[in-house]
Amino acid sequence: MFDAALRHLINPPLNMLGARLAAFGVSANSVTLTGFVVGLLAVPCIIYESYLLALILILVNRLLDGLDGAVARQSLLTDFGGYLDIVCDFIFYGAIVFAFSFASQGNAQAATFLIFSFIGTTSTFLTYAIMAEKHKITTDIRGMKSLYYLGGLTEGAETIATFVLFCLFPQFFVQIALIFGAMCWITTGTRIYAAWVTFKGKG
Repeated sequence: MFDAALRHLINPPLNMLGARLAAFGVSANSVTLTGFVVGLLAVPCIIYESYLLALILILVNRLLDGLDGAVARQSLLTDFGGYLDIVCDFIFYGAIVFAFSFASQGNAQAATFLIFSFIGTTSTFLTYAIMAEKHKITTDIRGMKSLYYLGGLTEGAETIATFVLFCLFPQFFVQIALIFGAMCWITTGTRIYAAWVTFKGKG
């Protein structure tokens, strides 16, 4: 919901840093993979309840996730780079919730519900992007991207805010996960409606 608005604030410093990294020959894909590894290191930290360290790793992951696009814009935007970025993001999101299911036995059902909810948001996001490409529908509201980014109530900013809350208030994981999962299903519903409005009658 807030991704487009936040983009105007975070893009300038990221582009500046991205330009410097690109000048040193750092590739966007290497930034993506580094961020992915850093993010996955949060998993054992969560499992063993080192939540502050997990939070730091999650935030570094998100910084690098924004930085890889900035590097790509200063060097070379590729379809594979966009593909790799999305795949790493979705695996990372699921991994963090999965880790909380191990941190406490009482988290398991809420974590399962949230991952189930992610299926709705990711599938509607990706299938809309496929159809948008087929019909040559584009947007640059979230900057230059390799595929169409369809917004919703729960986007990247809201997901990361939720992960931050998980780490700061792990005792309330169940409540936060259930609320965010419900918000994900609202996003799924609105995206299905947007697809119906956009693609109905199209072959």
